[in-house]
Order: sequence, then structure tokens, then C-alpha cells
Amino acid sequence: MTDQEPASADAPSTGAPAADAALDRRAELSEFLRTRRARIKPSDVGLPDYGNRRRVPGLRREELSQLAGVSVAYYTRLEQGNGANVSTEILEAISRALRLTDAEHAHLLHLTKPKQHKKKRRGGARQQVRPALQQLLDAMEGVPAYIVGRRTDILAWNRAAAALFGDIASWKPEDRNWSRMIFLNPQVKALFVNPEQKASDVVSYLRMDAGCHPDDPELSALVGQLSVKSEEFRRLWAAHDVKEKGHGTKVLRHPLVGELTLSYETLQLADDGEQCLSTYHAEPGSPSAEALRLLVSWGADATAERTSHANDQG
Repeated sequence: MTDQEPASADAPSTGAPAADAALDRRAELSEFLRTRRARIKPSDVGLPDYGNRRRVPGLRREELSQLAGVSVAYYTRLEQGNGANVSTEILEAISRALRLTDAEHAHLLHLTKPKQHKKKRRGGARQQVRPALQQLLDAMEGVPAYIVGRRTDILAWNRAAAALFGDIASWKPEDRNWSRMIFLNPQVKALFVNPEQKASDVVSYLRMDAGCHPDDPELSALVGQLSVKSEEFRRLWAAHDVKEKGHGTKVLRHPLVGELTLSYETLQLADDGEQCLSTYHAEPGSPSAEALRLLVSWGADATAERTSHANDQG
């Protein structure tokens, strides 16, 4: 049994796509499986670790195959990106052997059994938000909230969100995107006390989208742009980590009110699985709640002042 695992001549190349190229589904599948296998130590699954004699990170292919109960040749073909006709039972066995999370298992299914997406929009058209949803956002006074769509695009938001994250309305439409905001807008990234975690989260969400829509040219262009302009993005993208939006706590440091500890909730819209509503709130009675109240009040005043000035100019 050898520690060397030479790449197959069939193995797809890795790296970010060109701006006008679609993501390579075979390459995505290959690299995802390879990186998941590399993170498992032999000792994690009760296998001996030969120390310096082991030249590959994590498990060997034959070790993973044995754990999953499939032949080495079968698993090797799968890791080379040949995912056609693989059964759901085999994928579940490999997921268990790789100790995939629910999000990672879903990503594996997307890569091997792609869904056929109906072309709802013509190229270049942005996703639309129902007017009632914008009304809901506007009614959520004091609660920063926005709707995110494909490619981490911010599709709609309320005044509280603009007070917290910046004057979103004044940005170019293509810049209203969490990936661009975090990797290309230092002011937005500086709001987060743990910017590295926020960056990792954003890339993980983008990876999930890429697994569902590898043929999306706009997504490929976004990945290509960020790969050229940000070394941090290139590193995180190469890790192939995936995550679904959920809930948790973020600590922000705003230049006007200082530090805020906010809980966030992300809810997938029932009638459009490609849009999510995200909200931020502070614990009632806490210093963060008072700071958020002041910030939203100032933000509303500033918005009213800009509107009045624009009307006067008109």
C-alpha cells in the first residue's frame, strides 16, 4: 500500500474559473471529495498513523473506500469527478465515511445529481423581491433586515440595515453583494469584530450556490473577480467549505455607537428557495439594544435629511 496518490490523467484542474467560463462540475466534485478526505486523520477512524511515512494528508483513497464499503476503483472514479449514475445509497455511505455535515451532504448531492433549473430570468436581470416583502422590511422598524438572493446579492433592505451596514441605496447594484462587500469594501469588513469568520461564512454560502448553479456565468464572473483581487478569497475558495445560512451571534464595532452584540436569524422564503430573509436584533434591555436604537434613529434622520435635500434641489 503506497502513500503516493498520483493524480489521474482524467483529473480535472483546480482553481478559479475565468470570468467568462462556467464552473467545472467535475473539478468541483473532485476537489470537494479530496479536501473532505484530507481533513480526516487515521486516528479519527481507528486506523494506525505511520507518522512521517504517510505522505498524503488525511486518509488514503483505499482507506476511505474500505470505510464506505465501496471498491477503490469506484471511489477513485468518483473522486476524479465521474459522478454520473452513482446511487444515492453509495453517496450516503461515502458521506458517513467522510463525516459530512448536512450542508456538505447536500452539496455532494448537488454536484453528483444536479437539478434542472428553469430559466426564469434573462441574462443580466436581477432577482425580484415581491412588493409585500419590501413592505414587511419597512415595517420592521428598529430591526436591521434584508433579503439575500443568488450569489449573495442583497436584493432588498430596510433603513435599519442601511444604518448598520452602510448607505446601501447609494452603492452600485453590482456592489450590493455580500461577497464583494466583505472582500472589496474594507469599511464594511471592518464592522465585524471577527472579519475572518464573516469572510469564511460568506465564501461557504457562495460555495453552496455554486454547487446548485455551476453553469451560472454571473456567479463564475464573481468568483473570477474576487479570486484576482483577494488572496484571502482565493484561499477560502480553495478550501471547498460549504455552509447553509442559519442563526447565531455577530459582534460588530460601529464607528458611531461602538460595539454591538446582535443575534441574527436567516429564514428561507417559502415561495422562493433562492431568497432568504436575514434579521438582526439585540437582547432587550442590553447596552447593544440601546446602541442599536440610537443608530437606527440617527440613520433614519440622515435618510430624511438626504431626501429633503434632494427634493429641495429638484
